Amino acid sequence: MKVTVYSCREFDEKELFIQYGKELGIELVLCPDAPCMENAALAEGSECIDILTSKMTEELLGALKERGVRYVVTRTIGYDHIDREAAKKLGITVANAPYGPHGVADYAVMLILMSIRKMKRIIERTNIQDYTLQGIQGRELKDMTVGVIGTGRIGRTVIHNLSGFGCRMLAYDLFENEEVKKAAEYVTLEEIWKQADIITLHAPLTEDSFHMIGKDTIAQMKDGVVIVNTARGGLIDSQALIAGIESGKVGAAGLDVVENEFELYYYDRKSDVLNNRELAVLRGFPNVTVTHHMAFYTDECVKTVVRDSLMGCRLFAEGRENPWEVA
Repeated sequence: MKVTVYSCREFDEKELFIQYGKELGIELVLCPDAPCMENAALAEGSECIDILTSKMTEELLGALKERGVRYVVTRTIGYDHIDREAAKKLGITVANAPYGPHGVADYAVMLILMSIRKMKRIIERTNIQDYTLQGIQGRELKDMTVGVIGTGRIGRTVIHNLSGFGCRMLAYDLFENEEVKKAAEYVTLEEIWKQADIITLHAPLTEDSFHMIGKDTIAQMKDGVVIVNTARGGLIDSQALIAGIESGKVGAAGLDVVENEFELYYYDRKSDVLNNRELAVLRGFPNVTVTHHMAFYTDECVKTVVRDSLMGCRLFAEGRENPWEVA
């Protein structure tokens, strides 16, 4: 069988793809660029394609289908960048390649700590040899209430990680988990808005969760609330967040994801004028830490997603049960 791999990174993925391709008996076409109409022809003769977070529109999926593609796997947990309705209509199976929860969970806790200890300002001052203390007094987690929205694998790991800090923890999920109840109290979203000093997001992006944090919900939050997002940018209305930061309602934010990040991450855009005004504004605030959707990025994660994305292709081709199929 043959698999066309798009967005294949030379520096960390290529050798792994070659290694696992040989082990699984898969012929590979490795392309460093994201899939698009111009390079869809590379998938000719491939039943499966392997992608990252590129937008997979109905037009692009149709062009790939014409070249024999019947399976699209994304090397990510989330798959909201794939038009699943169009894929279903075209008879294309969609799959993901989830990585372990620890990398993102560790990163979320790091952003929480950086936010409450004002680390962005501390680093900026240290870099210019300004060793004053005014304006960088922090808070301690043991005195704070953390609201964890989404208690899947990552949310549960965040709760486990935070349990050693002595903070009170609240949780929200459509499906409650008995293990979570040992360390956190399940409450409604409204109670999290009202009670949490820190809110960390670990929910999928759906029609129901889009802009779950917006003008109205921020108004319900405690003054000085800290918001951390390592899930999906669309969970937060960027305009509402900016307004909340400017008014002081939001005391700090740690964002590994932002709205409209497609075609920005993971490219060198330092000489470009970016079409994302909200990102520019958020980056400029002294109490907002923005990173480029890389909380997942660890040694273990890269190995896992390369291996499992190809394993899913093999299972699909052989007509066997595939735990990674999502649509």
